Amino acid sequence: MADGQVCERGWRSREGDAPSLGGMNASVPVAAGGHWLRRLFAFIGPGYMVSVGYMDPGNWATDLAGGAKFGYTLLAVILLSNLMAVVLQALSARLGIVTGRDLAQACRDHYPRPVGIALWLACEAAIIACDLAEVIGTAIALKLLFGLPLIVGAILTGLDALLVLLLLRRGFRALEAFVIALLTLIFVCFAIQIVMAAPPVREVLAGFVPSATIVSDPAALYLAIGILGATVMPHNLYLHSSIVQTRAYPRTPAGRASALRFATIDSTVALTLALFVNAAILIMAATVFHATGHTDVEEIEQAHALLSPLLGAGIASTLFAVALLASGLNSTVTATLAGQIVMEGFLRLRLPPWARRLVTRGIAIVPVVAVTALYGEQGTARLLVLSQVVLSMQLPFAIVPLVQFVSDKRKMGEFVIRPWLKGLSWAIAGLVVVLNLKLLADVVTGG
Repeated sequence: MADGQVCERGWRSREGDAPSLGGMNASVPVAAGGHWLRRLFAFIGPGYMVSVGYMDPGNWATDLAGGAKFGYTLLAVILLSNLMAVVLQALSARLGIVTGRDLAQACRDHYPRPVGIALWLACEAAIIACDLAEVIGTAIALKLLFGLPLIVGAILTGLDALLVLLLLRRGFRALEAFVIALLTLIFVCFAIQIVMAAPPVREVLAGFVPSATIVSDPAALYLAIGILGATVMPHNLYLHSSIVQTRAYPRTPAGRASALRFATIDSTVALTLALFVNAAILIMAATVFHATGHTDVEEIEQAHALLSPLLGAGIASTLFAVALLASGLNSTVTATLAGQIVMEGFLRLRLPPWARRLVTRGIAIVPVVAVTALYGEQGTARLLVLSQVVLSMQLPFAIVPLVQFVSDKRKMGEFVIRPWLKGLSWAIAGLVVVLNLKLLADVVTGG
């Protein structure tokens, strides 16, 4: 089958289409031979960029609230969410590598235009919700570290468009190196804090076993779905299907099969790191706050203020704030790329990255400034958790098309997923839909 023509009979014509991410597509060299570790190294990067979305500031709010209020109970939700993420991100990488399309392009090719527009709007809502969390998280970090008022910090986050532009000018590998460096910093900060907190191992392990409380208690369910929305993020599925194509692997069946193996290893290892960070936030909240009776801790600033006194170490709060700032900066990079991919894929509309970033960041800054001005800084905590629930509500609109495409032999050819994986993928999609319907029912009935 000719290069670029894999499974084309299952798709509409691509005449006039540019490759996903334009000039960055196939821009990272891949060794044709040599030891497999050398080839794996060439593929390391996209998984870590995707993992950023699984430990962004939105996760902090839901994990802190969950740990403070319910102890270690919601660790099971974090584990389940992460396992679902491993499966879904592997499917996303498969779609991009096999078809040469990102998820947005695939949706535009497959669905009627009105459906495509609706999916685009849903994805834009998810990106704005994610950006909202980044604005709040970064602004809080700036306040905690440098004493800047929250409103000033929120406005300053608009300048991060320049950071993304500078990184993109240096090539995709430079972008990945920046992301991995900040991820390492976050990992180290939380590793130190966990050692300081010294949580009871037996209770922590018990928290990874699902409990009936998660479904029976509306408050626990609300936080559980918030954690799900903060962990499995819809725009990450669009992002991953595109950035795996930055590797210059041979666009042949053998080249794609090899790329799939390495891309799956990359994302699975990176998401394991994300699992550690998310679990560490909740474990720390459960150990430091829930166990000492501070079950009402919901805000990041509350956590920051209490950490050092309760742990007896002044550096604890500083490490917390540094990790939060690194998380916010990292999320900026991936949100910018995801926004570009979604807009270009669904609409064929190309904007410079800085322009796209300023638009989405501007949309996110306005509600943060408005809520802070009207309700004070306490209102931003509720806005942060709400943004993660909004993300979760958008998940079906990304998961269902993805599973549909990778399950279609006409579109995927020999790379179509196996029946057991197809069943598992649809089960994940069904679980997400059922949980969201349950949340809606509770909100409507006041349960």
